[in-house]
Formats: sequence, structure tokens, C-alpha cells
Amino acid sequence: MTLRRRGEKATISIQEHMAIDVCPGPIRPIKQISDYFPRFPRGLPPDAGPRAAAPPDAPARPAAASAGRRSPSDGARDDDEDVDQLFGAYGTSPGPSPGPSPARPPAKPPEDEPDADGYESDDCTALGTLDFSLLYDQESNALHCTISKAKGLKPMDHNGLADPYVKLHLLPGASKANKLRTKTLRNTLNPTWNETLTYYGITDEDMIRKTLRISVCDEDKFRHNEFIGETRVPLKKLKPNHTKTFSICLEKQLPVDKTEDKSLEERGRILISLKYSSQKQGLLVGIVRCAHLAAMDANGYSDPYVKTYLKPDVDKKSKHKTAVKKKTLNPEFNEEFWYEIKHGDLAKKTLEVTVWDYDIGKSNDFIGGVVLGINAKGERLKHWFDCLKNKDKRIERWHTLTSELPGAVLSD
Repeated sequence: MTLRRRGEKATISIQEHMAIDVCPGPIRPIKQISDYFPRFPRGLPPDAGPRAAAPPDAPARPAAASAGRRSPSDGARDDDEDVDQLFGAYGTSPGPSPGPSPARPPAKPPEDEPDADGYESDDCTALGTLDFSLLYDQESNALHCTISKAKGLKPMDHNGLADPYVKLHLLPGASKANKLRTKTLRNTLNPTWNETLTYYGITDEDMIRKTLRISVCDEDKFRHNEFIGETRVPLKKLKPNHTKTFSICLEKQLPVDKTEDKSLEERGRILISLKYSSQKQGLLVGIVRCAHLAAMDANGYSDPYVKTYLKPDVDKKSKHKTAVKKKTLNPEFNEEFWYEIKHGDLAKKTLEVTVWDYDIGKSNDFIGGVVLGINAKGERLKHWFDCLKNKDKRIERWHTLTSELPGAVLSD
């Protein structure tokens, strides 16, 4: 038997230690390895030290001597106390936390939660990541989307690679009217596009209620293109005239809301200017351009032209028509039409603007339209009101074309 001095702990040989462990006795639960590596989502708590502070009246003991006399069982016991103390400092212990800091909320049990951007690491690993940047130019009403690159895309072809391209889509809206896409890069899972796609006619109202859907797809020559992954960015997250850069994990395809009113389906945008001339006593209507029109022909384009009416039109003399622009979804017209009318009568009138697709040998197709007047709403009412309020000033605004106009007779 080994003699020891007072205050010194007994040392146990490895043979005795093993013999103790294998002796029959009460079965204790075995700690999991995760218990020795606690996860703190916001870092280690500042008030959680490796050991509790010693009481002031405790006798000081040399560190080296104490370490030299430690037995393996003491080390295991101290590790357990350290783990328990860390969890207690974080708030899992029912007792009050030490120090003057306020009590922390109890830690939630570990579960599979998405990260800050709402994407799970499994999807990120399986589908890949996408780097892009967005800029809303408020003065020119344009949304610039720069698609930089993707990394670690999911293989889609038999050779273990893919032929990826990126497709943009504004929600809610007509899918054919506002889709933009990059070029296709062949045989790569790490494509670099560095391509900028621009939406024109984006208003402040759009920035509040619209969401940009960015999809990465694989192009196939002999069958339908395959979906790889997507991400969605609410435009209200963007600050006007400030570029915001994203590096986001792609996620699985999300369902698109099909419950929106089809009568208000968006069919493109139109830029209209209004000016009331107090000297000539009349209204000058300018049809500047259209953007992202719905494709009406089999070739994926349209042959658009614009008609305007100032209603009610008793004499049916208010119709004006622009020239036809061939094979385009983004025509520029830059035409102006004159309506002779007193300023006081404008409040009783409405301006109806419709866009059509010209067809030879059959009736023309209606693309979309917009009505400005005292009975309109939102930007359409504001544009008309600003024209009445600011005489001799040219006011230019973008408007959304819809598939139907309430009360309008849509015939060419």
C-alpha cells in the first residue's frame, strides 16, 4: 500500500483503473462525443470560463505540483465539470447565471435549421452556388442583373457535366413577357458568364411588390431543358442606385402562385409621356417605347404597334396609331399625338392605350393595354393627375400592360 501525505489525492495505476471499470456495478449512461464539443451558435459565452473561480479563502496550490498529482479519473471528472459549467453559463442550467449580465434564454434543442439565407447545406452541396449582383437605377427605371458565375453545379448529363444557362423571371407576372436568359456554356459545372441582363420599365411600385426569380437550367438539344436550381430575391431588399452582391446556394424548385387574377396578367411595359399645352389648348401624348412584350408569333417575337383613344369619343375621331415595328419585343416608337381639348374637360376624359401584334391575312392580336384617367388607380392615376397639375411640363412614366381593360372594346 502506497503512503501519501495529507491533502494529496490517491493515484491509481492503469491496471487498477481498468479493473474498476470492468467490475459489475450500476450502469451509467455513456456521454456522447458531442457533449464534449458544445455548439454555441453565436460563439462561446463571454462569462463561460474553463473553470469556476476559486473561493478567496481557498489555499493556493502550485499549478505544476497540482498537475503532476492528477489522476486519470480526476481529469475525466474535471472535463465533465467543465462541460457542465459551459452549458450552465449558456443558460441550460436551472440556476442563475454568474455575473451581472442578464439571464440568457434557454438553448433550443439541436435541429436541422436553414442558415441565415434560408437554404440548407444539403441543397447547397447537391445543387451548387450562384454569384450575381443587382442594381436598381431609379432615374432610368432599369433593373440591371449581372450574372457572374456558378460553382459545384449538379451534374445533369451522362458525361458527369452540364450545359448550364441562367434564366430570370419577375414574379408575379406573365412568364413569357418578362423572361431573360444568359448564353449557354457547354460541358462545365463551374460556369463563368459575367453577363448583364436588364429589365426596363421597373417602377418604385414594382420594387415593393415584385420578386426576382433566378433559375439555373441545363440545356438539352434533343429533349426538354432540365431544371438545376433556383433562388428568389424580393426587390424590396435593394436600395436605389446601390449595387448589391449575392453568393447564394441554389435550392429546389418552388411552386409558383397560380391564383393571381388572369385578367391582370402582365403583358409588358410601355413608356408614355403626357404634356398639356396651355398656349395651344391641347394634350400631347407621346408613345416612347415598349419593353418585354409578350411574344405572339411562332418565331418568339411580335410585330407591335400602338393605338391611342381619348374617351368618351362621340365623334370617333380620337384614334391614333403608330408605325409597326417588325420582329421585336422591345420596340422604340418615339411618336407623339395631339388632342385639342380644354384643360377643364380633361378631368372627364380617359386615355386608352393599347398594343397590338400586326398579322398579314388575319386579324391582329391584342397584346396588352393601359388606361389613364381620373378613375384609374396607382401610378396610372398619379400620372394623369400630375399632367393636369403641371401645365406645359412633359411628364414621362412607365406603365404595366395588362391582358384586359375594364370597359374597353378590344377590336382593331
